[in-house]
Amino acid sequence: WLAKIILAPTGYGHFTIEHNRGHHRDVATPDDPASARMGEGIWRFALREYPGAVRRAWKLERSRLERLGLSAWSLQNEILQPLLITIIFYIGMVVWLGWRVLPFLVLSGMWANFQLTSANYVEHYGLLRRKLADGSFERCQPHHSWNSNHMFSNWALFH
Repeated sequence: WLAKIILAPTGYGHFTIEHNRGHHRDVATPDDPASARMGEGIWRFALREYPGAVRRAWKLERSRLERLGLSAWSLQNEILQPLLITIIFYIGMVVWLGWRVLPFLVLSGMWANFQLTSANYVEHYGLLRRKLADGSFERCQPHHSWNSNHMFSNWALFH
C-alpha cells in the first residue's frame, strides 16, 4: 500500500503493476514499453512508454482479477485503488486551496512521472536480450541494465 499512496498524488498508480509484473519480466525485449530502443529519443520514448505501460498494467491486472473470478472494475483492482486515492487527493486539494492548485498538481505529477520514465530510459537504453530458438528471450542478466551504484545517482534517485 505504501507504493500506491506514494504514487497516487502523481496519478501514476499503475506503475507498480506494470513495473513489477511486466517490465521486470520483459525488460530489454521488444515487448517492453519501458525499455528504450536504440536511437529512440527520450520524448518519443516517453510518448510510447506511458500509454504502453498503462495498457499493459491494465491487461495484467484484469487477467489477475479474472483468475480470481472478479471484475476488472472491482475495488480489488490495484490500479483503481491508487486512482481513487488520486481523485480524493485532488478533490481535497481543490477544496482546501481552490481550483488554481489543479494546474500545479497536474504539472508536478507529470514532472514526477517523467522522472520515472527518464530512469527507465537511461537504465535500459538500446539494450536487447537475445531471442532463443524456442521463441523466448534469454534470461535477464546485469548487462541488460545501465544501472549505476554511485553515491550521486543513489542520492539523486533517493536510493
